[in-house]
Amino acid sequence: MASVTVRYFAAAAEAAGIEEETLSAGDAGSTVGDLRGLLVSRYGAAMARVVANGSFLVDGVVQRDGAAPLGARVDVLPPFAGG
Repeated sequence: MASVTVRYFAAAAEAAGIEEETLSAGDAGSTVGDLRGLLVSRYGAAMARVVANGSFLVDGVVQRDGAAPLGARVDVLPPFAGG
């Protein structure tokens, strides 16, 4: 995998200050946990709050396991409230 497109939604976009970026595999790592760590180190406490309870969609599939491999696209979604 040469790169991964990361798309941020709602509070995740606010924390990152952008809606989308492309990361090299070397930067993103190879697992959801690697990416989570990178995002927290890059974007700080606001992103840490988002990824602590939010979701990662890897190529359209929800992944909560930090050991799950990354795909070509990862969507970072904040926790949603609703009824």
